[in-house]
Amino acid sequence: MKYIITLTAILVYSLTGMAQDFTKAMNTAKTAYSGGKLEETHFALQQAMQEVDLIVGKEVLKLLPQKMDSLSTNEKDDNVASNVGYVGATIHRSYGKPGRKADLSIISNSPLVAMMNTFLNTPILGGMMNDGKTKTVKVQGYKARLEKQVGSTDGKDGYQLQIPLGSALITFKVDDCTDTQIQDMVNTIPLQQIAKLIQ
Repeated sequence: MKYIITLTAILVYSLTGMAQDFTKAMNTAKTAYSGGKLEETHFALQQAMQEVDLIVGKEVLKLLPQKMDSLSTNEKDDNVASNVGYVGATIHRSYGKPGRKADLSIISNSPLVAMMNTFLNTPILGGMMNDGKTKTVKVQGYKARLEKQVGSTDGKDGYQLQIPLGSALITFKVDDCTDTQIQDMVNTIPLQQIAKLIQ
């Protein structure tokens, strides 16, 4: 238990100097553990891991491109939030403006990853889900599900691309685009670097 506490502390300090809440949670965990209060220790460690997830999420935002195609980042919409139950984080960035907009979200420790991987890696299930609007594609070596969203914005078609990345799920949605355009745009995202951070 002490080894896990020490390792977590080193990880956070190597990522950023903004660790006041983390330090407080770790001190609470150490005190509770020393006092034999395992439930309090567990809760404090969950809070510390939540801080780690938020810090990692902010680092992922730094890796994302500032511009995709002709769409610029809406920095005011950048957001990193912890998921329910202290498991992982949701990272969000948007590009463009209403009419032609792109939304990117990354959910670490997503419960949907296992289901998505099953559909992508089991031909019979993947075929059952193929309604002419979805297909399996490869993005930077990762299998992904591409779905056409007919008339999603002002009668114009858009696309949604979902990429399981380890235990995380990346969802990228673009209004008023073609399947080629969304794949070109998603190829500007450094998936391997993101995978290293969120694993």
